[in-house]
Amino acid sequence: MRVGWALGGDVRRVGVFVAWTAVLPIMVLAGELGEPAVPSPHMLIPLLLGLVIALTGLVRHHPPGPLNRGSQVLLGVLMGTYLDVPALSGVAGSIAPLAAVTLATLLLCQVAAYAMVRFGGMDRATATLGMIAGGSAAAVASAEDLKADGRMVAFMQYLRLGFVMASTPVLLNWITLPPRAAAGGGAAGGGAWQLVSGPNQVEGLVVLASLALLGLFLGSRLRLPSPAMLGPMLVSGVVTATGLAHGFAPSGILRTLLFTMIGLDVGLRFSRQAIGRLRRILPAALVCTVTISAACAALAWTLSVFTHIPFGDSYLATTPGGINAVLATASSAHANLPLISSVQSLRLFEMALLAPVLIRLTTRGRASSVTGRGDVR
Repeated sequence: MRVGWALGGDVRRVGVFVAWTAVLPIMVLAGELGEPAVPSPHMLIPLLLGLVIALTGLVRHHPPGPLNRGSQVLLGVLMGTYLDVPALSGVAGSIAPLAAVTLATLLLCQVAAYAMVRFGGMDRATATLGMIAGGSAAAVASAEDLKADGRMVAFMQYLRLGFVMASTPVLLNWITLPPRAAAGGGAAGGGAWQLVSGPNQVEGLVVLASLALLGLFLGSRLRLPSPAMLGPMLVSGVVTATGLAHGFAPSGILRTLLFTMIGLDVGLRFSRQAIGRLRRILPAALVCTVTISAACAALAWTLSVFTHIPFGDSYLATTPGGINAVLATASSAHANLPLISSVQSLRLFEMALLAPVLIRLTTRGRASSVTGRGDVR
């Protein structure tokens, strides 16, 4: 009987896995249809569709663990490839003010997170990940590992992303960017049916798989927070920075699938109770979002004054939007892509590495104070 029950469980798990692999292409197609009008459509549209499916009760199972974990690993490798050392060396003369602006942005995010805890009734881990500027996909993907509410994190991250995406073109019309030749390429790179960014697909996939496995192993051995994402990110970043390998970044359909997986997983975690809570935190989240965006714009103006970087370039380099959306906007505006990509990628690295540390420090301090009060009693 036990053997039959075990075999039945394996069959059910295989069936669920097959069903999800059939659902993902549908979600990818939905994201493609929303490409012209929706920011980050391959994450946002599956998230919204997953929310609808969850509220109607059509699906009662979350995506299988291997799919969810695999998307985190691939996202980590992708984030590591954003570390562009030549671009960073090109702005070496401005590294001190750029580092100061990044640190100031991090402090602003912490103030906003405190406000969400104080006035939004939110736990510290969720508030920190929700308010962290940059790396929205990483924040959402690592929420579960860091004991945060991924639904609230996604809501706050996409609220900020939507605000930045809507306001940036308007602001750029007021800002005179220096004339430049049209930038080639773009943020995504690679054809739609490519799996990795390089021309040699087989070699790129082998390198991608090797870095993913090594990063996952090291992340677990080093006991990193969210090891499935941070381990591959660090390994990929080292390989990219040292030039040991290139052309292994998830691209085309593989990149689309991993963002779709992240968005769908979050959307399916919503419930009627969660929707009610979102309505309650909306005013505080909106105030914090506008405040952070305005403060980043002020920091960009200060940066342009001290470094003589044009305000349009400094604004795009420091705006708290998603890196892919910002680079796409910068490319269409003929802005300084090396500067913008280097500053955005540097902040992405810093935020992804520091957010788990800040969460651990703040929650540990809070737990200690609670324990202390209990001992006094």
